[in-house]
Amino acid sequence: MALTDKYKELVDLARSNNLLVSESGNVLKVEGTVPSADVKDKLWEIYKRIDPHFKSNDLVLNVKTAISDGGKVRVITQESRLNIRKGPGTDQPIVGKAEKGAIITLISKANDQWWLVRDNDGEEGYCYSQYLEPVQ
Repeated sequence: MALTDKYKELVDLARSNNLLVSESGNVLKVEGTVPSADVKDKLWEIYKRIDPHFKSNDLVLNVKTAISDGGKVRVITQESRLNIRKGPGTDQPIVGKAEKGAIITLISKANDQWWLVRDNDGEEGYCYSQYLEPVQ
């Protein structure tokens, strides 16, 4: 089965949002910028439904969200830096870190536990919401 068949629902959503979809070396890559966090969250929901534990290692989602003016949140970790992860879950790779006390951009609240953020270096990913607070 081709990966584009396995991930048909995800591929269809990606293509309808003008994302680049390519398959090479038994890996399906989805890359580009989506118009909203809802689309990015939906891509991850579909992925999780197809591969609940993200164990197949046959899909790379390299998708950013177009935002013009997101809200700001402060990192409120106790002592360490906050991990920014590729997807919503501790099983996802770390793509960046935010310093304690840093103010970063909130793109969306994927769910009660995971919020999609962009740090001051432009890195985008998901953080555990317990360690973020809105900035007034």
